[in-house]
Amino acid sequence: MNASLTRDELAQYVDHTLLKPESTPEDVQRLIAEGAELGAFSVCISPNLVPVEVPEGLKLAVVCGFPSGAHAAEVKAAEAAHSAAAGVDEIDMVINLALARTGRFDEVEAEIRAVREAAPNVLLKVIIESAALTDEQIVAACEASERAGADYVKTSTGFHSTGGATEHAVALMAKTVGGRLGVKASGGIRDTETALKMIAAGATRLGLSGTKAVLDGLDA
Repeated sequence: MNASLTRDELAQYVDHTLLKPESTPEDVQRLIAEGAELGAFSVCISPNLVPVEVPEGLKLAVVCGFPSGAHAAEVKAAEAAHSAAAGVDEIDMVINLALARTGRFDEVEAEIRAVREAAPNVLLKVIIESAALTDEQIVAACEASERAGADYVKTSTGFHSTGGATEHAVALMAKTVGGRLGVKASGGIRDTETALKMIAAGATRLGLSGTKAVLDGLDA
């Protein structure tokens, strides 16, 4: 496949991800070894599996309020604080979708800020579950994330019935944050073509579980 990115460059977009609830510490060790071998930017795991050591050059991310987002803000903040204390580099939190779908974006902002304040030195990505929102709600969720001090907005958990990332949602999110925040596309990205389309639409990070298959579509 012809592309402007090399395999190594594409790998540096990737959060190599394992979020199956049955994942064991042994599974995580395999994930970390794979992530390092593939040259991924980070590995992303569940918070019950930290603390864990990762090699130099590989970041460690965990999820928060995952996958439903239907947790009290105080619970998300406590989970984030626990992860930060365990030494993670990044946190991917899920917003409360009910608040977003009913237009209560001041409360969405407040819960993101609670997580931000609980883990002030950790890069914060906010999962808005874009496939479950209207365009107007996507814009408002991104704006709330920026006001609350997030570093990234992220499309999806990959667990919601409405689906994962789309080029349209990524482009809308990128336009809304205007380069001030990063944009992570996640959910349903299983081949190189889709990954490159997400980057072309404005994604600055990709959440992948099948990282090797995506990278194998590019010449080294």
